[in-house]
Amino acid sequence: MKYIPSIAFEEMSGSAKGVTAAKMKSRKYIRNRGYGGSIRTSDQAKVKGIFKQLTTQWKSLPNASILAWNKLALSQEGRSVLGSKAKISGANLFTRLNYWIVACGGQALTTPPTLVGVETPSSATIVCQGETFTFKLDQALADNGGIFLVIEASEGLSNGVSRAHSKAVAVKMVEEPDATAVDIRADYVAKHGAPSAAAPKIFFRYYFVNSTTGEKSGTMLAECKWEAAAAAGGGD
Repeated sequence: MKYIPSIAFEEMSGSAKGVTAAKMKSRKYIRNRGYGGSIRTSDQAKVKGIFKQLTTQWKSLPNASILAWNKLALSQEGRSVLGSKAKISGANLFTRLNYWIVACGGQALTTPPTLVGVETPSSATIVCQGETFTFKLDQALADNGGIFLVIEASEGLSNGVSRAHSKAVAVKMVEEPDATAVDIRADYVAKHGAPSAAAPKIFFRYYFVNSTTGEKSGTMLAECKWEAAAAAGGGD
């Protein structure tokens, strides 16, 4: 909950005794202090580590490189927390592109790349039955050089749950993907545990990333429902 402070607290900032003084759009306010969870998954730690590395690198860039990133950022767009389009800074663009380059195993770029765009993936066929769990693009890219397919999946959810794609987290990255089926069972089980009839619905997000430029394609959504393996047919 937020409270507008009196003029006596005009210069107050920071947190103490369960409250936080902050400022937004030139207005001061006091709200209940938030406490982040202390538990971090290995994936969260990895992401945080990459961003920390990039923040440090940005601060050490020569002025010419910073100006180049700022110039490129003028032609790019980001998204605000409300989903509206917003301009981004050179630092934002440097981090956004280099995050994927580093996540794909490359070295962060100090100078901006030439952006070429990334095609959005096709629809996909997902088979989740018994011990079989595969993901297959229905159409391959004409040129998949340097492209990674990132597959995100949610934990198993009950039948009554719908539109839960936001719960999906990365389970597998496939280098230079084609239209052959990819076995994702081991990766999924390591992340969420085995699918089951108690929570059969799984929601997916997937997209391409250019490991050379750091560009990300549009995101595709999908879902599937785990089914028990078909029983072996018996003789008469």
